[in-house]
Formats: sequence, C-alpha cells, structure tokens
Amino acid sequence: MLTDDRSVFRMPAGLPDLEWAVGSGTAALQPDGRLELSAAPGTDWTNDALGGPQQHAAALLGFEAPDRFALSARAGVATTPRTTFDAAALAVWGDRDHWAKLCFEYSPQGEAMVVSVVTDVWSDDCNSVVVADPFVHLRVSRVGDQVWAFHSSTDGRRWDFVRLFRLDWDGPVQVGFLAQAPLGDACVATFGEIVFSPDPPADLRDGS
Repeated sequence: MLTDDRSVFRMPAGLPDLEWAVGSGTAALQPDGRLELSAAPGTDWTNDALGGPQQHAAALLGFEAPDRFALSARAGVATTPRTTFDAAALAVWGDRDHWAKLCFEYSPQGEAMVVSVVTDVWSDDCNSVVVADPFVHLRVSRVGDQVWAFHSSTDGRRWDFVRLFRLDWDGPVQVGFLAQAPLGDACVATFGEIVFSPDPPADLRDGS
C-alpha cells in the first residue's frame, strides 16, 4: 500500500512509476493488477466558474507527462452507496489554474456519467454520456505541446471522442489517477486494465 510516507509506487513493466504529484493520499495495487485510490471526505478539484472558492484537496497519483502519449484505464468506484460527484478520474495538472480531469462521476440525478472538466483559470465542466455499467474505460492523450484529448469506451477497444482542448501552460505537467468525494465520507476509485503508450491515437474521431 502506498501512503504518505512512501514516495514512489512501482508499477508493472510498461507503466511509469507513480508518485504523489498533488497532495498525498492512500493507494494500493491489488493482486489482480487493479490500482485503488481512496479519497478523503470533501476532496475535489474545482475552480468554480460562478466565483466560489477554489478546491484542490484531491490527491493525484501520477507521473510527469511526456510530449506525446496515451494513458487509459478501466475506471470504477467500489464505495457503496455512491454519493453525488464522487468519481474515479484520469487527471492532468500544470498548476492550480491549469488542469483537467476525465471522470467516472455520480450525478445529482443518481446516474453514473462520463464528465470532463478543463480549467484555464476557471473550470469548464461538461457532462458526457450516462454509463449503465459499474465501470467505464477512460483515456487521456497528449497530442501536442499544449494539446490534449479525452476519450471514453464501454469495452476498451472502440473509443468515443469526449473532448479536445488546450491548456495554456508551458511548464511540467503531471498526469495520472485521482479519486474525489466532494460531498461524501469517502470514495474508493479503482483503475484496472491500465495501458500506457508513447503514441497517442492518430485519428481522434475514428474510434481508434
């Protein structure tokens, strides 16, 4: 188990080693290869577009992003019952005003959804598809210097385009895994079938 007093999480061959890049928390690598992250109560990332206080209490377990890559995982939430806005997410972090996350999130209407948030000073929050299964595959790709893409998938083979965006940030960027529990007591996020590739998809809209 990776806790505050351990700095590097050694991953299986082919995956980058992980470190606490934003804050610190608790994670465990299960025998079946699933990575589990536990969110503390009230943790989230948001730069409220309505002008409310910023929140960056959720911990990111990740690695420094190379110039081009793709990272995907089958995301789920083990905590039951789920609470509003709890999520397992893939996240990108430059600084407090430049970040993004692709979430398997629980809506106020009691539905699990793919939700993306892109922040350049203020957060642009966008709901995508409703997810009927207890999991969804998420993918984040860096396709250019400041250019990123989000995709989701029901099976990890055919990918649906979610978002293409730029982050106006020239410094180092951390990317990885995040669990959030803005309104709940906890959220245990699970990430299985983790795949890292140095090559992002060549076509962002053809399902590959």
